[in-house]
Order: sequence, then C-alpha cells, then structure tokens
Amino acid sequence: MHSMVPGLAQIANLRQIGGMNWLTKLTPPGIKDIFTKKDTPDNLWIKCPKSGEMVFSADLPGLLHVTPAGHHMRIGPEMRMEYTFDEGQYEEVAIPEVAKDPLKFKDDQKYTDRLKKARAKTGDDDVMSIGVGHIRGIKTVVLVQNFAFMGGSLGMAAGEGFIQAAEYAAAHKLPLIVFTAAGGARMQEGALSLMQMPRTTIAVQELREAGVPYIVVLCDPTTGGVTASYAMLGDVHLAEPGALICFAGPRVIEETIREKLPEGFQRAEFLEEKGMIDRVVHRKDMRRTLAQILSVLTKAEADHKYVAEDA
Repeated sequence: MHSMVPGLAQIANLRQIGGMNWLTKLTPPGIKDIFTKKDTPDNLWIKCPKSGEMVFSADLPGLLHVTPAGHHMRIGPEMRMEYTFDEGQYEEVAIPEVAKDPLKFKDDQKYTDRLKKARAKTGDDDVMSIGVGHIRGIKTVVLVQNFAFMGGSLGMAAGEGFIQAAEYAAAHKLPLIVFTAAGGARMQEGALSLMQMPRTTIAVQELREAGVPYIVVLCDPTTGGVTASYAMLGDVHLAEPGALICFAGPRVIEETIREKLPEGFQRAEFLEEKGMIDRVVHRKDMRRTLAQILSVLTKAEADHKYVAEDA
C-alpha cells in the first residue's frame, strides 16, 4: 500500500511553481497588500512615568511636552527656545570651540567616540545652546543645557557656553535666563571639568557688576557641580514641577545616612516649601512668568499684544 503523505521532493514542487510560492499564485491580486504587516514607529506612543498611561506622541507638541498627568518631559534646546521666545523666533550665538579630548580619555570606549555619538543623537556640538530673542517683547539672552547630550554634563564646552552667554548679556545689557539640566561634571575631562564651577561663578559675579538680571529655571534633573555653582546663584530661581534638584541624589544619601528620606525629597515642590527656590512654574505658564519677572527687574513693560494673549 502506497503512503498518501507526499515526499520532500513533492513538497518542494508544490511550494515552487514557476519560481513562485504556490499560495502566492492562488491568491487574488491585491489581497496580499491588504494583509501586509505595516511597521509601527517605536515612538508612536509614550508612556507617562507619572501615571503609566500611554500618550499619543503627536499630541505632545500641543501640550508643550507635558503629559495629561502633569509630567514635564525633558526637552532639548530647540524646543525649549521655541516655547520660550515670542513666535519661537531667536538668533543663535556661537560658542567658542574647546579642546576635544585634552586627557586622551578612554574607558570602555574613547571619549571622542562618545562625543561623536552624542552629536549624532542630538544634532548639537555640545551641551549648551545660546539664543537671543524676545520674551513678551523684552529682549533676552537664553542659555539651554541639554540633558540628552551626555547627561548635560558640565565640561569645558559647557563652561565656555555659560561664559559666552554671560559676556554677551553683560555687553549688551540684556537679562540672562539659564535653563539647567545636568547629571554633574563630565568625568572624561577630570579636573578640567571641575574648573568650570569657579569659572561660571565668576561669570555670574560679572553679570551682577554689570547690573544685568540673572534668572535660573531648574529643570529635571539639575544635580552635582551644576547645582553647586551657577544653578543656585540666580537673582530668581524657578523650577519645573517634579524636577529633581540636588547635589547628591536620594539613593546616595539614603545609603550614606541609612535612613528613609521624606516623600518628594529633593523635588522642586519640596525645595519650594523649604525656601530654596522661589516658585514652581508649569511649562504653559513659564513664558508669562518670566516676562513678569523681567518686566520688574529691567523696568521694561511687556508688549501689550502678549499681555492681552495671557489675559
């Protein structure tokens, strides 16, 4: 009795008819396209860290990248300046170049390779970006620190960026606003990164001598040497909701003192309650708040067109 199960050769013949898959040959035209798998972008939905809900990415620009639950997402310099300046219009100020790898540093990869990756990822040369524009009609210098670039780490380029912004503001008698976001000093530059703390502190003093207002907006996270220098030397300190602001993080402190820290310890609201910062401001209110402060500190009236918009 012959078996009804086809052999391997027969199966191969069934699968290949005229160089085509047998099912393809039998499937009517157009049906295959209907059921073709479509690639879904990885970033189509964003999970809110605060509530766990999924947020449609396309909705975020209209929400200023704040989730419905109130979580303020980290944003880069371009977006920050667009949200801060009138009509999103501003002029960029170039930052002087610094030595690329003064210590020839290498851990599991070369420092130069890390810089290349960070530049490719962000499109920026380094951490700092400077823009000059108007906030409710008041001309202002804005410096933004990009956490996406190697954790916003403070190195020579960041120090030069801060000093360049401060010198520009002092020379043109314009107020300076700095949006900080950093994980600390850049270890690949060793002591050269730590030197930026006194250098930026001196630049802040020069702003005061020039009679120029200096406002700091603390964003998530602002830590380490940045907190220990220019981030806490402003005439006014604002912060975005929920921002972590500290020198050493909660985990390090808990392991050191072996005690459980209070709820919300080192977050913006906790620091406001303790008097370390002046006000926690939602991103949608930031431009209006900055304009009000600038109007008082510079004795300049905000543009009535924008005042009407805020009413």
